[in-house]
Amino acid sequence: MTASPPVVDRETWSRERRALLDREKAHTREGDAIAAARRRLPMTEVDASATLVGQDGPVSFLDVFDGRDQLIAYKHMWHTGAGIEGQCVGCTASIFDVHDASYLNHRGVSFAIFAEGPWEEIAPFREFMGYTLPWYSMLGVEDRGVGAGLMDEPGYIACYLRVGDRVFLTNETIGRGVEITMLQAHLLDLTVYGRQEAWEDSPSDWPQHPTATWWTKSGRPVPQWTRPA
Repeated sequence: MTASPPVVDRETWSRERRALLDREKAHTREGDAIAAARRRLPMTEVDASATLVGQDGPVSFLDVFDGRDQLIAYKHMWHTGAGIEGQCVGCTASIFDVHDASYLNHRGVSFAIFAEGPWEEIAPFREFMGYTLPWYSMLGVEDRGVGAGLMDEPGYIACYLRVGDRVFLTNETIGRGVEITMLQAHLLDLTVYGRQEAWEDSPSDWPQHPTATWWTKSGRPVPQWTRPA
């Protein structure tokens, strides 16, 4: 029999759930306080004239804003020459749930994915995966604030503010900070078994697997297994 929580009466369940709700609300309030501090961070200027390559060819960094004042860029890890099946499983999982930026656009924010690979490799990957938002090659961009990033690791989110013809980096986040884009990870957190990963604090008989294996199947990102060839 699959491991499961103890069964209790409705009153007991309601009492225990409400107790946890108090902790969840405290967690939400702390998140709000952190977001307030984030809005008060200083910013640093980056090269607004940097050139990236998109589906219509070379474009200036300013053009990536698509006429808006803010931009969120996910910097996707890229393994040049590895083919579609050899790209980063973590980045694939992180970005797969982001297909529509309408609500961001309504607040004057554009969203794009940057990858440090050649456009001729990025384009077929984007098409194969069914991504709808714009992708750009940042290959050769010298300013790390625009390109590879100031946090010295690939796979992260950067936020920018445009002021006239100048652009400023306002925030970067990496590691588990990029989970903000992972809707399905957060939904799994609501379930009784969670993400079923080895790092999670779960009862000893709960189903658990090596970390990140829900992202992959036989070495390939899970979303790729729904696509032929």
